[in-house]
Amino acid sequence: MLALAGGLLTLPAMAQTAAAPDSGDTAWMLTATMLVLLMTIPGLALFYGGMVRAKNLLSVLMQCFAITALVSVLWLLYGYSMAFSTEGMQAGVTNLHSFIGGLDRAMFAGMTPASLYAHVPESVFAMFQLTFAIITPALIVGAVAERMKFSALMLFTIGWFTFAYLPMAHMVWGGPGSFLGDIGVLDFAGGTVVHINAGIAGLVACLVLGKRRGYPHAPMPPHNLGYTLIGASMLWLGWFGFNAGSAVAANGTAGMAMLVTQIATAAAALGWMGVEWIIHRRASVLGIASGAVAGLVAITPAAGTIGPGGALILGAAAGVICFFCATRLKHYFGYDDSLDVFGVHAVAGIVGALLTGPFAAAALGGFGAVEHPWLQLWIQAKGVGFTVLWSGALTWLVLKLIDWTIGLRVDEEQEQIGLDLALHEERAYNLS
Repeated sequence: MLALAGGLLTLPAMAQTAAAPDSGDTAWMLTATMLVLLMTIPGLALFYGGMVRAKNLLSVLMQCFAITALVSVLWLLYGYSMAFSTEGMQAGVTNLHSFIGGLDRAMFAGMTPASLYAHVPESVFAMFQLTFAIITPALIVGAVAERMKFSALMLFTIGWFTFAYLPMAHMVWGGPGSFLGDIGVLDFAGGTVVHINAGIAGLVACLVLGKRRGYPHAPMPPHNLGYTLIGASMLWLGWFGFNAGSAVAANGTAGMAMLVTQIATAAAALGWMGVEWIIHRRASVLGIASGAVAGLVAITPAAGTIGPGGALILGAAAGVICFFCATRLKHYFGYDDSLDVFGVHAVAGIVGALLTGPFAAAALGGFGAVEHPWLQLWIQAKGVGFTVLWSGALTWLVLKLIDWTIGLRVDEEQEQIGLDLALHEERAYNLS
């Protein structure tokens, strides 16, 4: 009886110390997750949709919407497991599991309402990371807009998500034993995993597909810059979930990430606008929207470690550099990156990933545990180089396999008619 009584007396103490989700952190992560999903549908869909010709508007909206649905199912089947399974991983040991997770968490095996990741339900963390997995292949749509078969894009999404995105997510965010994580690459919210990865894939894809018919001689102006600016505004709003949400807590790191995101984005928008004004004697809506996105991309890897002053410099640099890459560089080399996925996402991602190293140091106003800024810059450069090679090679391979089977491009007549009618038998505008 005394033993039983002693056991009963310990129950309240055990209940008090049992792990439980933090309600504030959980509420913030639920909100951040919805903000990041807003970035793809409708944010990215409208941002891209306004920049294509009217006859291709629905095709872009459809591609973003379909990718959202497709990746959600793949994430359940095996994506979450391959990205975040820690089976077989050990800090400082490089093996197969340093590059890709196992399948022990496929179909969310072992996940219950009581499962935790840090101080939030694991289901919330899994859903948050799903929104990242959705927007990354959706970004590539902008490079192949107006000429890629819908069926080919769906197959490409499956292959690229499986062989390019999931390993990159695991190598950076997989925890102790992950390949890039163990060498010290800093990527708070996806500079390498999302933006360089997708931007390089976009460059390779537009080179493999070839130019749109008539490019660059036939006029191909954006059909509705109002949509584009609304989409960019939604991206700006949603990015607070993207960056501040990556703290996985409602704390000072999340607050600082939100602040530096705003500063860098504003600086990049002004930087792009300023250079455009100097060169062309006018500021454009498309320019300031593109500059803002460049700033959002650049601050992404640095958001958890950079200070406000560093964010100002980083954003301004990204806006100016991306202006020249999206205008002069593209025309100099002649590739048809329809909506400047490489010129904005890859380039700003590289700028942000590299400068994360020095600006994370306390000596330059940062908040990261970086003692040697230039050594960290070298580590960041290795991470960037690896991502470029990984994404470029895997993207080329997946595209070639699809091209050898069902083909990548619509035919000349379908491209002339427009993908809305040719592939979906619908029009965005019925004005009769």
